[in-house]
Amino acid sequence: MAVNGDWSDCGFLVLNAGSSSLKVALFAATGDEALLSGKVEKIGPDGVIQLKDAQGQALPVAEGVAEGDLGTHTGALMVVIRTIQRHFPALRLAAVGHRIVHGGPQFNAPLVITPDVMRTLEALAPFAPLHQPHNLAGVRAAMAAFPGVPQVACFDTAFHRDQPFVNDTFGLPSRYYEQGVRRYGFHGLSYEYITGQMRQLAPQLAAGRVVVAHLGNGASMCAVHDGRAVASSMGFSPLDGLAMGTRCGQIDPGVLLYMLDQEKLSSAEIARVLYHESGLLGLSELSNDMRTLEAAGTPQAQRAIDYFVMRAQRELGALAAQLGGLDALVFSGGIGENSVLIRARICERLGWMGIELDPARNAEHATWISAEQARTAVLVVRTHEELVIARSVRAVVGMA
Repeated sequence: MAVNGDWSDCGFLVLNAGSSSLKVALFAATGDEALLSGKVEKIGPDGVIQLKDAQGQALPVAEGVAEGDLGTHTGALMVVIRTIQRHFPALRLAAVGHRIVHGGPQFNAPLVITPDVMRTLEALAPFAPLHQPHNLAGVRAAMAAFPGVPQVACFDTAFHRDQPFVNDTFGLPSRYYEQGVRRYGFHGLSYEYITGQMRQLAPQLAAGRVVVAHLGNGASMCAVHDGRAVASSMGFSPLDGLAMGTRCGQIDPGVLLYMLDQEKLSSAEIARVLYHESGLLGLSELSNDMRTLEAAGTPQAQRAIDYFVMRAQRELGALAAQLGGLDALVFSGGIGENSVLIRARICERLGWMGIELDPARNAEHATWISAEQARTAVLVVRTHEELVIARSVRAVVGMA
């Protein structure tokens, strides 16, 4: 930690731990440019690490990394730490920031993780079983690696906590709402960054009615008015709403009863179907990667794309209704930022909403891709969840 408020030789680490990946970024005490960024993918026997410096040049990992070191989240983090120590030997770590998918109804702002907070976050694991345990594994690994260094939690659910009651509840007996069965929404760190960028790019639009489409392996859409969440396509868990890479999205609860009663599946078996075997992968019987599906040209791949597009159009219509109209649609996330085809497919047939794309701008991945005469603006804004975490950590530990 820094002494007497002197942060000049300090930095802080940002960790975003997924089920089989670990995204990392290292920031100095001031500035928004990461000194180091990258990710470890396929954590396990086939783990791969890619790190780069502030100029985007590849950084060699620390010497002595052995086969198997990327087999666990803890091992992957230790490789990152050794690499940081190699390239930034004089830098003192002031804090570690973590993306935590679920903060429940109680956490609506970043905070330092205490033992009590950790127990609460562990209790929320059943609400987000695909994400929360891995997020917390990253916290434990960082605590072990940096004893005494503050660990700061930043919540994906926090952005949605002020949405109206009707968009926060289900049509269930009220006791379930009191027990925490609510529509939490997710991808909040991404939405926070996008709304901040919109205030800079187009202040008038940012003050109006905006739907942000965070489309990636995990996908959701959020209705935002004047920078505040109104409604989200995701609900109690990160399963709801849009079709995703391996997650089903919206589903009739009767299907789950069918799986229980007729197929006699256990809850664990049903969870595997919903989280790991559905979405683009299940529909295409090929891949959860949109790039692979776009290139495949098979009927199965096409039907998966068609379903993904339909769900996005349907959610967009519903969210626009919640806003009472639409001033802007913003694409973000891996698919939203990079797929010319998916952006065009989602926007076709939406002229009644004032949406009309400029094909050339869309093909160029321009920031503004709507046609000049369109009533509704359409933009592409690259998200930066790690920077949102970094800024939050600064504020929490007094570096801001």
